[in-house]
Amino acid sequence: MATDLIEIDSEQPSPDALEKAAAALRRGEIVAIPTDGLYSIVADPLNLQAVGRVFSAKGRQVHQSLPLIVSDLLMAQELAKETSTRFYLLARHFWPGPLTIIVPASEKVPLKVTGNTGRLGLRQSGSRVATALVEWLAQPLIATSANISGQPTCRSGIEVFGMMDGRIDLVLDGGLCTGPGSTTVDVTEPYWRVIREGAISEKEIADCLAVGGL
Repeated sequence: MATDLIEIDSEQPSPDALEKAAAALRRGEIVAIPTDGLYSIVADPLNLQAVGRVFSAKGRQVHQSLPLIVSDLLMAQELAKETSTRFYLLARHFWPGPLTIIVPASEKVPLKVTGNTGRLGLRQSGSRVATALVEWLAQPLIATSANISGQPTCRSGIEVFGMMDGRIDLVLDGGLCTGPGSTTVDVTEPYWRVIREGAISEKEIADCLAVGGL
């Protein structure tokens, strides 16, 4: 499988490039795009063949869930079995932005996407490329780090191409991405906890929830 590369403007992605990426995603292909701080692999979470290809491309363990990006709170609600007050406080304060919130997954989400855990990470991205694709397709997309598991996450389209050539179908090269990536917080338990700290600090999350008395 040959990997294609298309150069784009991350701030003003061309409709032609977005259309090619959207068409690839509809075919069950895997595309790498620039997001808030790092490059991500995106794919259709409702296409089980595409889901399997993401696990294979990354060499990712099948018990690890794949996070999704959404267009707005309404789409997130449709993917979550239940949404807590903590979820709403965090989403309304930090979205769109680099915060992934883990929630119980609804029955609409294939169990394979959750790594058979029944839990799901959701994020509304601040990336114009990611947002445009989700809106273009009118559905959520898998958005997981563009790298082989255990290797550093790629910060440029050329890095993605070099690492994942032959593993994915298309790279939208928007140049260099800077930033620590997204923070992941789990709100499924009685006590929330940060799973991975990135652009948003644990203190910022605590301060946000404290305003709501949580």
